[in-house]
Amino acid sequence: MNSRNSQILRLALPSIVSNITVPLLGLVDLTIVGHMGDVAYIGAIAVGSMIFNVVYWIFGFLRMGTSGMTSQALGARNLAEVMRMLVRSLAIGGAIALLLIVFQWPIRWVMLSIMHPSAQVTPHAVTYFNICIYGAPAMLGLYGLTGWFIGMQNTRIPMMVSILQNVVNIVASLSFVFFLHWKIEGVAVGTLVAQWAGFLVALACWVRYYSRLNRYDWHSSLFDRKAMSRFFTVNRDIFLRTLFLVGVNFFFISAGARQGDVILSVNTLLMTLFTLFSYVMDGFAYAGEALSGKYYGARNREAFTGLVRALFRWGAAMAAAFTLVYAVGGNAFLSLLTNETLVVEAAEPYFYWAVSIPVAGVAAFIFDGIFIGITATRGMLVSSVAAALAFFAIDLLLQPVMGNHALWLAFIVYLAMRGAVQWRIFGRQRWEEEPSPAPPKEGSALQKPDKLSI
Repeated sequence: MNSRNSQILRLALPSIVSNITVPLLGLVDLTIVGHMGDVAYIGAIAVGSMIFNVVYWIFGFLRMGTSGMTSQALGARNLAEVMRMLVRSLAIGGAIALLLIVFQWPIRWVMLSIMHPSAQVTPHAVTYFNICIYGAPAMLGLYGLTGWFIGMQNTRIPMMVSILQNVVNIVASLSFVFFLHWKIEGVAVGTLVAQWAGFLVALACWVRYYSRLNRYDWHSSLFDRKAMSRFFTVNRDIFLRTLFLVGVNFFFISAGARQGDVILSVNTLLMTLFTLFSYVMDGFAYAGEALSGKYYGARNREAFTGLVRALFRWGAAMAAAFTLVYAVGGNAFLSLLTNETLVVEAAEPYFYWAVSIPVAGVAAFIFDGIFIGITATRGMLVSSVAAALAFFAIDLLLQPVMGNHALWLAFIVYLAMRGAVQWRIFGRQRWEEEPSPAPPKEGSALQKPDKLSI
């Protein structure tokens, strides 16, 4: 295996492990409340977790924007700017978290109004929300640290933090619920403790391995107008792009719900196939963020072009492998997830849509990583807007004729269109501006080519 593939796997594999552990936090909570003897607790955890998933997903730009700009500064060997990126990200994350805490009541009211939980579930969901909202500084701070670590070509620390959070969450929640009998409060406090433990351990890892960067003069130009303008522009584009992604996902769920409980269950089960694929592809996207930003910052076009080709080879291999596995064993996997024969049988007519997800979506995942690395965030936004509009248009026009097939066709086109539009934009991307004032090493400087090519 050549060094480029080794670099990709060194960054991708820990990220894949981290991604797989993320849903375990919610799964542990659901398992605990599932043994409390009241279904209202299960509903409360589902509602509360959904609220925070949406809120934190919207602010995911703190991780992505930090990753791309940090890797570029590292590639340009501008270590003072590397430090500034971390401080800016933590400062902005802290400010947003403070606003979330201050405005927690209107946020809670809006989200509960949208979700309409039952009268039995609502008070428990409110209790869960009122406790977990104080984890916002830890979660958003961890976003900044995680993005910074990825930009520094280190995905092992985020992996270890994710594993630690799960262990702490299991131990704390079990202790609070079954020994102190705190019920829903115990689950919420356990989650809160795990969130803060993850943030503090990540901070300790920075002190242990990176505090020597403090010797660089990062205090000057920390809030330089040009640098802050770029920081906010990049994060604004990612924020708006995320809103469109959230809108598509929310509409997909609600459109399925309008077709009845069976179709909702079918769509939920089939979307787990997309979720599994996304966990793996996000790992390669993170590797793309770190390495493409580093090479772009160093103005090393040869290494950058080789990286892009290698990423797409890995993407093609993963898409082929997942398509084969889903085509051969997908039905068995669905039977594993549920013993409801009615749901499994109802899923069969729609199964080929799920099988086509890897091929349709692979380019979008790879390009997302590359675009974040080179901070071509406007291209990400444009592709997401175009794909979302196509998604809504297809479902609106074809739903009366095709029913649930129209929803799945719209989703597949949405995935494919994101990748196609990004491919087009990438072909026009130019090396027009230096991402950092630091000069590159001798022999690694780039001539400014007409286009970036694969």
